[in-house]
Amino acid sequence: MSENASTKTFQQRVDEFIALANQQAADSSVDDANTAVLFSAARFNAFSVARSVESAENLQAEKQAAIEYFTQRYAEMLNQNLEEHIARFDSFRQK
Repeated sequence: MSENASTKTFQQRVDEFIALANQQAADSSVDDANTAVLFSAARFNAFSVARSVESAENLQAEKQAAIEYFTQRYAEMLNQNLEEHIARFDSFRQK
């Protein structure tokens, strides 16, 4: 599979999650949708880690490393997206 095809598939998944969050925000608020997205990500991340180990003991042993990994990745992604919003602030505000 080419890098472009893989990236496109990733971007399509991202766009689907954002579209769902936008739908939920329209029915409630951006803050409510944001909280639901964060909780959903945390729940799915925990599921992902749990399915990669063989026992509760192993999960306990991996818990802190998983928290550090996902926290670091989230910080990187948030920084990247905030930088994009800073660079394109006026165009984003018009939407």
